[in-house]
Amino acid sequence: MSAEGDTRTAPPEDPAERIELRDGLADVDQPAWDALTGGTEPFLRHAFLEGLERHGCLGRQFGWFPQHVLIFRDGTLIAAAPAYAKTNNYGEFVFDFAWESAWSRHGLNYYPKLVVSVPYTPATGPRLLVHPEAPDFDHLRTLLVRALATRGRELNASGVNILFPNQDDLDVTRELGLAERMGCQYHWTNADYGSFDDFLAALSSKKRKNIKRERRRVAETGIEFRTLTGATGSPEDWARFHRFYVDTFEKHMGIPTLSEAFFVETAATLGDQVVLFEARRPGKVGDDETIAAALCYRSHDTLYGRFWGCTEEMADLHFETCYYQGIEFCIREGLARFEPGAQGEHKIPRGFLPTPTYSAHMILTEGFDQPVRDFCEREAQLMRTQCERLHEHSPYRQVQPDNDHP
Repeated sequence: MSAEGDTRTAPPEDPAERIELRDGLADVDQPAWDALTGGTEPFLRHAFLEGLERHGCLGRQFGWFPQHVLIFRDGTLIAAAPAYAKTNNYGEFVFDFAWESAWSRHGLNYYPKLVVSVPYTPATGPRLLVHPEAPDFDHLRTLLVRALATRGRELNASGVNILFPNQDDLDVTRELGLAERMGCQYHWTNADYGSFDDFLAALSSKKRKNIKRERRRVAETGIEFRTLTGATGSPEDWARFHRFYVDTFEKHMGIPTLSEAFFVETAATLGDQVVLFEARRPGKVGDDETIAAALCYRSHDTLYGRFWGCTEEMADLHFETCYYQGIEFCIREGLARFEPGAQGEHKIPRGFLPTPTYSAHMILTEGFDQPVRDFCEREAQLMRTQCERLHEHSPYRQVQPDNDHP
């Protein structure tokens, strides 16, 4: 594919600015890249994104080809967008099968497309990265979008797709007139709870009793939990979790794209931003002692659930490991939100409410922009109706804080 081995410099609008395209982050200065987000976003850390590249988690086998856009001002990295040319839709979590089918019916190629996202990670966050001390945020974000459009046309891509952007990025893409698509996840919001019991007290009696019953069932088996971070876990801990991860994907006919080396290295590098909840049987020796685990990442204000696995099927173990341990962690650490991953209406009675997510799309194939906009508008109407319906099943006794954040 032409996206590989390609590094270019685009003509600057300002003589002090230089736009570059990089097909990898290995040669990009790590402190300079991390300074764009202050290092607070784990999935946007240089170690995470470059680790995906170096440990074979991307590339031709999986259909992800790095095409990062960087803007330098007077030689200093001032803005960037983590971008990828895609030859499939695997690992995006914004499903566009209908779009691919429409292109095919007209005898056109939908791939490649250009995607601005974090591979395999349906977590909301900044996508148009600008140094916090830059005086002209909107100008630089606009420049990034224009550079992405230019690269998309060079690749003959069907479009530029910005997945799970935060509100600041959405404001820019709306101003630039990109089509907008709405999705729905299930997020937990911390209403300044002092303890898990405070959280339970906010629920209806029936939902409160159900959660207590689920937790009691697990506790009665003698299972104990421990919380590890990248700073406290050992390479053996992360290698063990990788086995859980692979097993889960193989059970569900998925592709385990992340390697053991990636887990081990990024845990060590990201430190406390990596969080692992382990369920353990006391008294056993060796790896068999841990029977389930859930891997999360944290920013300065949010916990993100990513992967889980188990060696024993046990009633309510999944809920305890993946949800209740995370809620307790958020309360203990003072985190504002818990995003446990994509999909899952079963999360609602456990305190996770329907929350809109978004993506922005610049369609580059002639004649397809308006049909895509019409599709997105119809879909958004359905999504809003669905969210309203799902909110009727809220487990809370009173209205919770506004959960309508992108």
